[in-house]
Amino acid sequence: MNAPRIKLPAASRAQTPAAAVSFCTNRGFTLLELLVAIAVFAVVAMLAYGGLATVLDAREDTAAGAERLRTLQQTMLMLQRDLDQVAARGIRDEYGDGKPALHGGPDWIEFTRGGWSNPAEQPRSALQRVAYALRERRLIRAHWQVLDRAQDSAPFEAPLLPQVRALRLRFLSDGGEWQESWPPLAQNDLSTGEAPLPQALELTLELEQWGTLTRLFRVRQ
Repeated sequence: MNAPRIKLPAASRAQTPAAAVSFCTNRGFTLLELLVAIAVFAVVAMLAYGGLATVLDAREDTAAGAERLRTLQQTMLMLQRDLDQVAARGIRDEYGDGKPALHGGPDWIEFTRGGWSNPAEQPRSALQRVAYALRERRLIRAHWQVLDRAQDSAPFEAPLLPQVRALRLRFLSDGGEWQESWPPLAQNDLSTGEAPLPQALELTLELEQWGTLTRLFRVRQ
């Protein structure tokens, strides 16, 4: 026995080809649309990367500037603390010559300071001989373990401030006159190393990043 045939209505037969064609044409993007989307994404990514790189560079510059400022402040604070504790005690150098409590030139200074802590209770004085000078474009601080030095008494040097182009020092006398070196020859007794202390010290630094900086320190007596 033959199965009965099912006949579709005329309207259904007319819509079936159109629906199949619509289904086939809406399956995905065309190649041109993909290329346009990739190009737009590439432009947006490039702009975002440029903005991120600018932010990161600015952050690094800010951090580097803050570190330089912190180093400069620490250097000035250390020098101020040393000068606040200047002691009127001359020394003998490696050759046995007397040196005053404080002496220096246009680009260096050496003096005796007190208050040298001794937590290990070593057999040494509470006085310390320190010096500041420029070495290979860096401001360094040196100190000696003893006051009256022997020929093998080498200083311990510590770098404080990098990228220094020049260092200039001036010393203020009791008469209010600035001296390029201290002590003045007329006031220095080379046989004993005795000489008065200056009233103040003017320090000028030429830094690669910030230019010329000048600081005035009072010398405590």
